[in-house]
Amino acid sequence: MAADLEGRVFVVTGANTGIGRVTAVELARRGGHVVLACRSRERTAEVLDQIRRETGSDRGEYCEIDLGSFASIRRAAARLLAVERPIHVLVNNAGLAGRRGRTEDGFELAFGVNHLGHFLLTNLLRERLIRSSPSRVVTVASAAHARAKGIDFEAVRRPTASVTGIPEYSVSKLANVLFSAQLARQLSGSGVTTYAVHPGVVASDLWRGVPWPIRPILGLFMISSEQGAKTTLHCATAPDLTRESGLYYDQCAPRKPSRFARDEELARRLWSFSAEATGVGEAP
Repeated sequence: MAADLEGRVFVVTGANTGIGRVTAVELARRGGHVVLACRSRERTAEVLDQIRRETGSDRGEYCEIDLGSFASIRRAAARLLAVERPIHVLVNNAGLAGRRGRTEDGFELAFGVNHLGHFLLTNLLRERLIRSSPSRVVTVASAAHARAKGIDFEAVRRPTASVTGIPEYSVSKLANVLFSAQLARQLSGSGVTTYAVHPGVVASDLWRGVPWPIRPILGLFMISSEQGAKTTLHCATAPDLTRESGLYYDQCAPRKPSRFARDEELARRLWSFSAEATGVGEAP
């Protein structure tokens, strides 16, 4: 990643735990100013204290956001835009897995939080990102996207159907990859570049909702948050990535995502659905 980020402003969702926390702290260490967009002020205060200790200055600030609530996302975006400063990088990091339910706006929980929440936030900040260019949007996806064989647009309007929530999680991660690629096509020539990343299977709070019998098995294959943050940090800051956009990254290198993740027609359908659901987003 870039050695000196002085003067660069980063917004990181879910920055109070796991790879989001590592990402925020490392960006601040390198000189960036980081907005930690999280649900809990109390849990975020600990990360802000760490940033102060390690940098000797207030390079972090808190912004309340609940990605399962469109109203909360709109309030957060309004607060971010009220401050007349650039946003150079938006890191769509927050997410959940293995939990069941529905968002307050009526969408399947994983799809609503992992995809629609970030779709809405990104589009609300879109013009500021363009004005701040060169800028970037980094969306944390997952190799789990390859397990999804498309998107059932009726199912994502209903509560989680599976017992584990993992199939729905895979669909939400497919949506992340499709969204990042379609956003790149829409923003071509604007100075805003986009990246979807697979961080690895990271031992973090992401999996706290997975049923107990499955959680220990997953743990056998997990990596640390520090390892998991590497690709996010690479895509957020590496100077040599400015000439490419819309790609999917794994272990700091571009990889070919699944066949469904490369389906441009599916990406356009997803964008149209998401724009209608959230009330934002230009035509695909």
